[in-house]
Amino acid sequence: MTASRFDDLLHRVRACSVCAEHLPHGPRPVLQAHPSARLLIAGQAPGRKVHASGVPFDDASGERLRDWVGVSREIFYDPHQVAILPMGFCYPGTGRAGDLPPRPECAPTWRAALLAGMPHIRLTLVIGQYALAHHLPTDPRALTDVVKAWRDLPPALMVLPHPSPRNNPWLKKHPWFETECVPQLRQRVAAALSM
Repeated sequence: MTASRFDDLLHRVRACSVCAEHLPHGPRPVLQAHPSARLLIAGQAPGRKVHASGVPFDDASGERLRDWVGVSREIFYDPHQVAILPMGFCYPGTGRAGDLPPRPECAPTWRAALLAGMPHIRLTLVIGQYALAHHLPTDPRALTDVVKAWRDLPPALMVLPHPSPRNNPWLKKHPWFETECVPQLRQRVAAALSM
């Protein structure tokens, strides 16, 4: 895909209103992508703060994620290096137990075309259960079990818990994530970005 075709695709994605009737705050697709990106962050969906700013992971979750991967804001927000494609590009609204799931229309509508235009992705970070279900649809294990089995996954894929402050209890219960997985995560991210 040429750079101009990819730019046209991004323009169409950012103007998308496929699921507008289901979005209580209206459509505002938030993503980051460029044909030369080498790291792909596959999250769930923007939250309220990200919907307001239009900047992916522009919240406490993003601060923690940048710490986990060991990159500066400058690198994280450089689309030539890092692509950020959540399962749903728009804020889905809030339910009884937090944000609603990503809208199911988004990934099938846009994901394949965007990924086809980014042939240099070397590492994909799968964040949270919705991204896990998309990237490993036949894996019956719970998110915690897949995160813990990071050594058994392909080297171009790492599954992470969501970096939200809501997951502080999970992180306290599973200290191995920060002692074992995060150092490996930083090494793999550094290697992918240096290629």
